[in-house]
Amino acid sequence: MPENSAIQRNSPSPPGQLLRHATFRQLQVFEAVYRLGSFTKAAEELFLTQPTASTQIKKLTEAAGISLFEQVGRNVKPTEAGTHLYQACRQVFSALNHLEVQFDELKGLKRGRLRLAVITTAKYLTPEMLGDFSVLYPDIELSLKVTNRDRVIERMSADEDDLYILSQAPDNEIEAEIYPFAPNPLVVMAPKHHALVGRKHIPFEEIAKEPFIIREPGSGIRDATQRVFKDAGFKPKIRMEIGSNEAIKHAVVGGLGLSILSLHSLALEGSEGPLTVLDVEGFPIWRQWYLMHRKNRELSFVAKAFLRFAIQYEIKIRERMLRTWPGLKLTEEHEPSVAIQR
Repeated sequence: MPENSAIQRNSPSPPGQLLRHATFRQLQVFEAVYRLGSFTKAAEELFLTQPTASTQIKKLTEAAGISLFEQVGRNVKPTEAGTHLYQACRQVFSALNHLEVQFDELKGLKRGRLRLAVITTAKYLTPEMLGDFSVLYPDIELSLKVTNRDRVIERMSADEDDLYILSQAPDNEIEAEIYPFAPNPLVVMAPKHHALVGRKHIPFEEIAKEPFIIREPGSGIRDATQRVFKDAGFKPKIRMEIGSNEAIKHAVVGGLGLSILSLHSLALEGSEGPLTVLDVEGFPIWRQWYLMHRKNRELSFVAKAFLRFAIQYEIKIRERMLRTWPGLKLTEEHEPSVAIQR
């Protein structure tokens, strides 16, 4: 079903029709379409087919009796009525989130739900952390969304999850509580047969001559890579852009180029795998993992418990980093600290 099939002409509706006929699922789909500006993106986020999302909006439009979106090229733009409905949706979702907090308080930590959204690189540490957390609280329902930095910030802006993990704080566009909780070193990766392997203190200008494989636009690792080259006064020779750290690692092993990635992405292979870390001047670049939530969000007991657990988990993360690359020099920097308010 084409996207514009869900955009209906205005028609009068009897009193109370929206309340009687609109469903919560329809409101969820509507909120996602409004926020993302696309039926396709909304369907992807909600794990629906695009025709199903269109059908949900068509039924909601019929219940409202007024157009909620208008077609603008390949995307959709909300009408004035759509904007009013979106504001009402946010109030409803906020009230339900508050109610869920109250329910969690009544249940304590025996039951409840934790929703996390993390950037792609955090997938190398978050599942293990959640596994250890679930040993302590086996009946807690866990939800994990892994995506790039831009999408995580979109989710935080819409207050869709309890907590978020990023390697860079958002640029003041969101008022957030920010908790540093673990180091995230960036390293230059190469295949083990590369000519630079084994050399010490390689000047960055030599690295800059090599072809590089980088992440897609919207990735924090991509931004960090471009910033490193800019600060050194060079322009990267980009051979490929790939939207997956795992695919980048395979491309590096295949000899297609070097890449700057988080050391955490080598957690499974370790020092015995087909990739190696080059000893480049100025590396590793020490970045930080941050746990965040919207400043005005009232955290549930479960979210508060996980926040405390994650900050204390930093010791295990450091130990795993040393197992991944024994030659890594850890410092006393990046210790967990109190929340940063932004």
